[in-house]
Amino acid sequence: MVLSVLLNIIYPPPANLAVTAMSVFNLVSLGGSGWMEVQGKHLQYAKLQSDNNNENNKNVTIVEKAKVPSQLGMFVMYAPACIAGFSSFALRPSGDLRFNLVRSAVTAHFLKRVLEVLFVHKFSGSMDAETMVTVSLSYLLSAATMIYNQELVEGLSEPVIDLKYVGIAMFLLGIGGNFYHHFLLSKLREDGEKGYKIPQGGLFSLVICPHYFFEILGFLGISCISQTLYPLRFTVGSTFYLMGRSYATREWYESKFEDFPKEVKAMIPYIF
Repeated sequence: MVLSVLLNIIYPPPANLAVTAMSVFNLVSLGGSGWMEVQGKHLQYAKLQSDNNNENNKNVTIVEKAKVPSQLGMFVMYAPACIAGFSSFALRPSGDLRFNLVRSAVTAHFLKRVLEVLFVHKFSGSMDAETMVTVSLSYLLSAATMIYNQELVEGLSEPVIDLKYVGIAMFLLGIGGNFYHHFLLSKLREDGEKGYKIPQGGLFSLVICPHYFFEILGFLGISCISQTLYPLRFTVGSTFYLMGRSYATREWYESKFEDFPKEVKAMIPYIF
């Protein structure tokens, strides 16, 4: 029953070892990273980068890692995946509608991130070079695999239920909502300020990480446009990671601000 329903909405998985390996890697690594965030072992960027249970490590020798300026680090995290998206148009100028929609959405997602780093976000401090390289490679491989995976199903019979237009709407809502809340975050600091404040406006009255919620919605939109298993598994893995990161972010705000609203959830309004 479940299999017959799935076959109505997704393409058969391509028999490709690289795509299968990346699919499993994304699901396991992102899910594991989300659990590590909950446990206090954070990826070293943004406000959580120096919060790895310092209270419990007072007697442990800390090895200083190579650092890069935060803006440079974030740019390097997103730029290679963006370049991969644009490169797909040069390497494969033609393609069917669904293939072009998927690679356009992937490219738009990372182009938006690059432009936000350059013109929207306000940065202070530094980030671990190791984190920069790890996340950059992960995004690059995921973006390239998502586009290649879609190329592999070109020419196959379309799923009975067509979700690509639903996916376009979800992607646009996701990318728009994500940008809007990133913009609100950028307005919390005046030029030269380095401190943090409790975010206000938009869905920040309901959750502390609405930008994560909309990011997942955007990935779910790409999954519906694609109607293949790879982006769906990537979305599930990303959801696990961002749930963990949002949980840790909420814990951070609660520890720093006595007036943090208790009713504000982590990522999903009224639920989580």
